[in-house]
Formats: sequence, structure tokens, C-alpha cells
Amino acid sequence: MTKIYTVIAAGGLGKRLLNFRKNDATKMLLQINGEAMITHQLKQLISWGLDNFIIITNPNFDDLIKNEVCKNFPNQNIEYVIQDEQLGVAHALLQANEKVEKNSKVFYILGDNFFEFNPILDTNYESEKPTVFLMEVENPQEFGVVELANNNILSFEEKPKLPKSNLIAVGFYFLDGNCFEYIKSIEPSSRGEYEITSLLTRYLNIDNLSYQIINGWWIDAGTPEAVEKYESLI
Repeated sequence: MTKIYTVIAAGGLGKRLLNFRKNDATKMLLQINGEAMITHQLKQLISWGLDNFIIITNPNFDDLIKNEVCKNFPNQNIEYVIQDEQLGVAHALLQANEKVEKNSKVFYILGDNFFEFNPILDTNYESEKPTVFLMEVENPQEFGVVELANNNILSFEEKPKLPKSNLIAVGFYFLDGNCFEYIKSIEPSSRGEYEITSLLTRYLNIDNLSYQIINGWWIDAGTPEAVEKYESLI
């Protein structure tokens, strides 16, 4: 049986949420309806049936996140890795390499992304190809834009000024164990970051990537407005 890990990117500071509700730490500790964001995230993933968690943390708040998680999930199998430098979404995933057994598969989620419905319901991901989860939005230029034609992915582009579509990759991915070597082979973008779209393009170039359109709402809770919207929906 293929082992599947769940990696949570929780190393970002969330500068747009700094001082919101007097939060002076990482956004993953921001209180949302009385619970830290990281607690909301773990509850969501556990409700989807996921386990074998690896949380990527920030060096300045590693202990605080661990304390919060241990307090609320004392019986969960959770490991931690510190992302010493903030060099992008793909770079954060790379930090989990040492914790993932060879030939395993990985669900990777950004810690501030929340979904109305379970996107992996009734799917046997042990036999699935690497998958990117997509949806249409009104502001695609703020995300990784996906170009489709004839039910095939043509390209990815990170935060383009002139998006080729309104379809974006949300912050949830299913990848195989090759992802770590692929990340090592990509170059940083003009922003100086190792982009998740570059990793996805690597899969696309070897014709080993599928996609799934999600249903229901999706919240990227990286701003005060998005946090408040999420609170109104749950």
C-alpha cells in the first residue's frame, strides 16, 4: 500500500494579516472564531480522512505552532520541519523531503486555504496521477493561472498581468515522490521564489498531470477581508 503524507505550508508570516486582531505572530496563529488558523486547517484535513501530517513552520514561531497543535491534536501523527527562508511555495514543500518515505505520495496544502466541500471525496488517490485542483475566479491575476484546451492543461503562469483564463490553481495539490527532485531542478522566478507553477509545469512537460475542478466556495484566507468572509461561511 502506498503511503500518503499530508504536508501543510505554515511557514509564511502573513504580512497582510499582521496586527489584524492584534496578531503580531504568524498568521497560522490568528484567531478565527476562537481557534487558531492552523487548528481550522487540521480539522478540515482530518475531516477529509487525511493523516501522516508534516507541518512546515517558520523558525520564529515553530514552538508556538507546535504548542497550539499539540494542545488540540494530542493523538495525531504530526511531524514538523522549519523553513528557514521564505523562498516560495515549492521551496516550502521541499523542506518535507527528509520526512517523506521513498515511493510515497503527498497531498500539499497552503495553510490558509479552506474549502466548502471535500475535493478528494470518493477518489482512490493511491492509483491517481499527480493532480492540480482548479476553479474559476474573478481576479486570476493574483494567482497561478491555468490555460486549458480540449480538456487538457496547456500552461501555467504565476500572477500574470494579462491572464489567459479565469481558471486558477487553488492551494491544494496531489503529487508523487518525484516532486522533491523536480523542485531541485527548477529555477527561481523573477520574484526570487521557487514557484509551485514551475513545479506543475515540470509534471506537465512529461505528461504526468491531471486536474480536477472543485465545487463550492474556496477561501484563500490571507487578508482580513478573506478571514472575515471565511468566518461568515463556516
